[in-house]
Amino acid sequence: MTKPTTLQLPTDWRDFLALTKPRVMSLVIFTGLCGLLAAPGHINPVIGFTAILCIALGAGGAAALNQWWEADIDAGMKRTARRPLPEGRMNRTDARDFGIFLSGASVATMGLAVHWLAAAVLAVSIVYYAVVYTIWLKPRTPQNIVIGGGAGAFPPLIGWIAVTGHISAMPVLLFAIIFFWTPPHFWALALFVQSDYAKVGIPMMPVVKGEVATRHQILIYTVLLVPLAAAPWFIGGTGAIYGVSALVLSLGFLVLSLPVALRRTREGDTMKPEKRLFAFSILYLFALFAMLVADRALSGQGMLA
Repeated sequence: MTKPTTLQLPTDWRDFLALTKPRVMSLVIFTGLCGLLAAPGHINPVIGFTAILCIALGAGGAAALNQWWEADIDAGMKRTARRPLPEGRMNRTDARDFGIFLSGASVATMGLAVHWLAAAVLAVSIVYYAVVYTIWLKPRTPQNIVIGGGAGAFPPLIGWIAVTGHISAMPVLLFAIIFFWTPPHFWALALFVQSDYAKVGIPMMPVVKGEVATRHQILIYTVLLVPLAAAPWFIGGTGAIYGVSALVLSLGFLVLSLPVALRRTREGDTMKPEKRLFAFSILYLFALFAMLVADRALSGQGMLA
């Protein structure tokens, strides 16, 4: 008996776009742009655009490599089963080559058009997500999101470096804010999709440590995020516009995390508090970084030369 062949559907340009995870990339581009606009000094608009384009391409390349590696896992999860590779709309080799091309092109262009420190940090961010997180951490430890959170924290750091040419306390703080924001943001999601992760054997915190421990961890990281988000103001890196906004937004984050941390789910629970916290966490990061740029703009300092 011959083994049935799997039907390979024709690849569409939208499938390549889907490999880059456009929704995630929008946040990457935004925080990278905010890091660039908030940095002291000036940058030629064309160079600035090139830097943000490279950040976007690098993030897209890393996302494509993530989906190439996890194609079988994605096929077993309801949340990801409609992606191009699980549905057979694309060859895995094409996805891998696409990811490598975007990653290499982004780093080379950043180095040649902007400077090589920004390119080096961009390269580290791609390897961090595609290799350290995807291949090493995610399938092995419930701390995958904690340690792997650094992957999504690089864009504002890279944007800042693109302008200044060096690393200082402010961009490191921006990195740290996203790093500490990631666990409560992602674990809020993981709580209501944990059956997906359990089905494919990914050791997410709710699956391995249970819901109670995960809820406590969400609260702990949110509490730590409150002073950390305001730290740029405390060290004099921003003005009161950002500082007050950071405190208000972070306290709102904390208020929404309390019912998530204290409640216990039952069969049939729709998990509205968890979904509310997840939705607010996305708004939180957009608003926080928008206030960072607004603070700089209203200080009367030009950002683009």
